[in-house]
Amino acid sequence: MGCCDAPGLMPIEEALNKMLTPITPIIDTITLPLAEALGYVLAKDIRSPINVPPFNNSAMDGYAIRLSDFEQSTTMKMVGKSFAGAPFEGEWPAQTTIRIMTGAQIPSGCDAVIMQENTTTDGDLITFDQPNIKTNMNIRPTGDDIRANDVVLNKGARLTARDIPMIATLGISHISVYRKPKVAFFSTGDELKPLGSELEPGQIYDSNRYGIKPLIENFGCEAIDLGIIPDCQETLKTTFENAQQMADVVITSGGVSVGEADYTKDILEELGQIGFWKLAIKPGKPFAFGELDTAWFCGLPGNPVSAVLTMYVLVQPLLAKLGGNSEWKAPESIPAITRSAFKKAPGRTDYQRGIYRIENGQFVVETTGNQSSGAFRSMSLANCFVVLERERGSVEVGETVQIQLFNPTLF
Repeated sequence: MGCCDAPGLMPIEEALNKMLTPITPIIDTITLPLAEALGYVLAKDIRSPINVPPFNNSAMDGYAIRLSDFEQSTTMKMVGKSFAGAPFEGEWPAQTTIRIMTGAQIPSGCDAVIMQENTTTDGDLITFDQPNIKTNMNIRPTGDDIRANDVVLNKGARLTARDIPMIATLGISHISVYRKPKVAFFSTGDELKPLGSELEPGQIYDSNRYGIKPLIENFGCEAIDLGIIPDCQETLKTTFENAQQMADVVITSGGVSVGEADYTKDILEELGQIGFWKLAIKPGKPFAFGELDTAWFCGLPGNPVSAVLTMYVLVQPLLAKLGGNSEWKAPESIPAITRSAFKKAPGRTDYQRGIYRIENGQFVVETTGNQSSGAFRSMSLANCFVVLERERGSVEVGETVQIQLFNPTLF
């Protein structure tokens, strides 16, 4: 153990390895209408059954010409029109042109489309002012975007709002996806009260569930909210037993510290096994991971910033692997110059809340202020984490630090 290691605290990298190694992705699949598939993970590659576009079409509003006609004269008679969904049909006499709209099918024999801005009209007579006409000018060829049988999305990709319309262009109405992991969660503590109630001395509102639920859903999982559970060992045990029957993962908020009323650890030892307890991370040291009889367990600290941070850094990759999301990646670290000082003691990797901006092409970052694990205002103001290494001490203005921009799950 190095001089800066905190005794008894597991490094984050080791904890993630212990969490992810035993996880086996869910293999249960369902078939969904495309309109209902947002956020699900593909169970099969998506191959295109067609070319996109399925025919040569015009990239411009203009006129279809044949180069052989254009070589004879730059003025031609318009003899027909081609619209999107209503292509030109019939004979196309020599020395004539066809009016065509963007997206319309290219008439047989057409070599180029001249955009209407480069023409003048006199009734049905069209004079072209386009120099240097090239074959296939302003023509989108068949399969220009996607060729038939191309793999457009890989198995394991989580479907985004950009993917759904792309799949729709292929005419695919139903797709095979993995079912979403089910995550049951609850808060523990006699001091917690639901929103809308009056606080008595020593009580606080339960805010953690309001941060945990959207994160579970943003991670691509089904959230099962079991509410607030009091500090009663028998009630907690019953809740754990019920939760593991309905979910793949059970997440608690609070009750994983060392207080006299923290029963979670004892119950976990009775119903399953503990993987680890206490990490070299700040905030979030009393994070727990283990296994129940039929579900995985993640115990989050009770402080609100610690709960969200450990969900983001530790639980997010676990749920991504469990859900089969093979394309998930951890947030990228970016060097930034500090515009404010950051207090830190060596011993734990510190995720401080920061606000970054770009000045003259360089990332710069400053603190959001109060970095207490109970001060959620600083989290609300932030747009990144300032990740200070375990062995590092306090940081002065002008030093280089690593920042992680929030990924979409925190927006």
